[in-house]
Amino acid sequence: MLKKKKREVYALGQHISMSADKARRVIDQIRGRSYEETLLILELMPYRACYPIFKLVYSAAANANYNMGSNEVNLLISKAEVHEGPTRKKFKPRARGRSSPIKRSTCHLTIEMKDISLKDKDVEINSLKKNLDGKRKKSSGGLWDKK
Repeated sequence: MLKKKKREVYALGQHISMSADKARRVIDQIRGRSYEETLLILELMPYRACYPIFKLVYSAAANANYNMGSNEVNLLISKAEVHEGPTRKKFKPRARGRSSPIKRSTCHLTIEMKDISLKDKDVEINSLKKNLDGKRKKSSGGLWDKK
């Protein structure tokens, strides 16, 4: 029995202390790009959100290398998502014994990468399966059928 190889690998970053909107601004730029191009973009962008996203992309590539044995050249960012996390609430002391609230927003990042080279292998496996199934259906007698 031929097995399909899993083509997608992901990395999760949870409770990252930045707002989801600021992270989305960077994530929208890298979605659908190759691994090497993404690293270049993240190094050159001037936003604070780039560093945690850079670490996540690097981690997803390491996961792909370890789990699937894929090369970084063949990796593509298939899905990149940002969700809002819980808001940390603190109080800052003010004049006359009062306090004012401080809200620190957090976000959850998900980066999913897929290997482009495995797509071609899956197509070859599927075409082999179809050919084998077609040959089995045509012959009714097994070994004794001759053409």
